[in-house]
Amino acid sequence: MSEISSRAADRAAEGAGDPDLVRARAGDGTAFTRLVAPLRRELHAHCYRMLGSTHDADDALQDALLRAWRGLARFEGRSSLRSWLYTVATRTCLDLIGNRGRRALPVDLGPSSDRAVVGDAPLTDVAWLGPYPDTGLAGGPADPDARYEQREAVELAFVAALQHLPGNQRAALLLFDVLGFSAAEIAAVMDTSAASVNSALARARKVVAEKAPSRTQQQTLRKLDDTRLREVVTGYSTALERGDIDGLVALLTEDVTWSMPPMAHWYRGLDAVADFALRIPLTRCGSWRSVATGANGQPAVACYLRDDDAGAHLAWSINVLTLRGGRIAEITSFVGPEHFAPFGLPASLP
Repeated sequence: MSEISSRAADRAAEGAGDPDLVRARAGDGTAFTRLVAPLRRELHAHCYRMLGSTHDADDALQDALLRAWRGLARFEGRSSLRSWLYTVATRTCLDLIGNRGRRALPVDLGPSSDRAVVGDAPLTDVAWLGPYPDTGLAGGPADPDARYEQREAVELAFVAALQHLPGNQRAALLLFDVLGFSAAEIAAVMDTSAASVNSALARARKVVAEKAPSRTQQQTLRKLDDTRLREVVTGYSTALERGDIDGLVALLTEDVTWSMPPMAHWYRGLDAVADFALRIPLTRCGSWRSVATGANGQPAVACYLRDDDAGAHLAWSINVLTLRGGRIAEITSFVGPEHFAPFGLPASLP
């Protein structure tokens, strides 16, 4: 992955002579808010890559900006304000990683199940990876290639692979390969040597190469015409709403996987996935409604399940679809209404 820094944002919000910076150093909170506004989204995405959770990213960014506000007098302008804010945000995330550990997907916990597990209960003692709304990627560089790179850096497979790295390796990889920091700059961020940074980078790249596919979703989606992409997303939604197992199976690869954090069980292969789909979501759960959305730079479907007591379809899961060619190779259903608000989605549908 290449550098995705926004030089326009640098020019707009940095420099020792920036009037807002001068005012902010003098204690003007409104000026500080204006100063960091162009950078909030990219800083939030960075925190998500580091932490694997939108909610943790919210907390980290809030804490980082508070730290930056309190320490603004120490910013001397020798680096860009953007770089300094990334330093503060990265250190904040490293503190959180040290306290909370890494986030997981069901595939990290054990082997797949051959048949549907009825009554699968959520595991509440696991810190689960969460989805990231594509709206958080808006407002980035104008160059389409840069937007693709930004989306690659939040793809599920990449963020999941990052979770297998210690915090220092995770930070080094993101700062160098995604954001374009030099080894010397990263060493200053992490209070270590450039040699240690280069060593951390080498180890991190090895793990990510083993855990993440060589072909990114952005490469796949660029080769897929819009008509086929709509057919896949609409076909998935329609099959779920109609209980159509044949329609669903027609969309899947032979080695498809389906996981549902916070449920521990997951399924691999067409037979196992079809058995799960037929026995649970397509028949046992009841009436579904769905809304197309985007998560982690990938197509996604927000699913709502009918609740007769509430008289409505209630938010149930954000289903992130990983494609290979024109078919679905992975379905990751992030179960829980707490995932819907960051996507700007309602808590219920009629």
